Amino acid sequence: MNSIDSKDLAVYLERNTLIDVRTPDEYASGHIPGAVNIPLFSNEERAEVGTLYKRESRMAAMLRALELVGPKMADFVRTAKKYPYNEHLIIHCWRGGMRSSTFAWLMNTVGIPAVTLKRGYKGFRNHILVFFEQNINIKIITGCTGSGKSDLLRHMHHMGEQVVDLEGLANHKGSSFGALGQNPQPTSEQFHNDLYWAMKDFDVSRPVWMEDESMRIGKVFIPEPLWKQMRKSPLYRIDLCPEARLNRLVEEYACFNPADLASAIGRISKRLGGQNVKLALEELEKGHFKEVAKILLAYYDRTYNRSIEERAGQVVFQRVYDSFNADVIIRDIKKALDDHL
Repeated sequence: MNSIDSKDLAVYLERNTLIDVRTPDEYASGHIPGAVNIPLFSNEERAEVGTLYKRESRMAAMLRALELVGPKMADFVRTAKKYPYNEHLIIHCWRGGMRSSTFAWLMNTVGIPAVTLKRGYKGFRNHILVFFEQNINIKIITGCTGSGKSDLLRHMHHMGEQVVDLEGLANHKGSSFGALGQNPQPTSEQFHNDLYWAMKDFDVSRPVWMEDESMRIGKVFIPEPLWKQMRKSPLYRIDLCPEARLNRLVEEYACFNPADLASAIGRISKRLGGQNVKLALEELEKGHFKEVAKILLAYYDRTYNRSIEERAGQVVFQRVYDSFNADVIIRDIKKALDDHL
């Protein structure tokens, strides 16, 4: 076996290491989950070789590439042999060309079995685009801000349901306050890769549960084919009474630095309105987090209600609860699901 296909990659990665030999910049823009980066060229070296290819000739570029790679071969072997494999290392570059074949040749030459990934990272990206274009049995959990949608999905996941945590993968909770307490966001490209990896083993004929989201979550975007399916999918609406929602929001956000909360309020100042911004900042300065939450919920509820009105015909379940009890809500949702099969 000299190469493997992207559709079979996950099975091999359970027992072998995937090595991405593209530049650090290429890897940072987007990579296959689990891949380790051993770049054949630095960012600058790849640019130099590419310039020679365009301005002079293929031969000139090849000779310079050999000059750059030659002195690094021993280090490549020392680094690669640290990584575990049962059958072989799996090597890939951008499109399964010279970089990956050269690295695989070197590994095999020194006795480390290695194969390449057919069509490289480009082939993997094409594979996941096809994946998102298939029909997926999506069910959307929706509801007003503070109703516990994310917590509900976590409970559903623990109960064995097929759940996609879009906000967790995006490192963002979707609102102006969504970045608070989160790690830096991935690129949209990496978000798509991670999203595919989270869904790749799903039976897409069975329900796949997701939270109602805008196409943009912070700075990353949901893949368009998946987003279009989400917008047409059945909606399961859960809401908590206003007091319960206020209490949840205070518990979730009062722990953050007031300056960061003020910045988040500032980001929606035009939509919130000058007087509301002034009142919210004054209450924040006093430490009256519940009053701040009341002002913000009025804005977020208006925005949400406009969005849900456009899809009113897709709501198959809706209920308001006095408090958040995941077991009770999931029982009700499952009954509604059975009723609409």
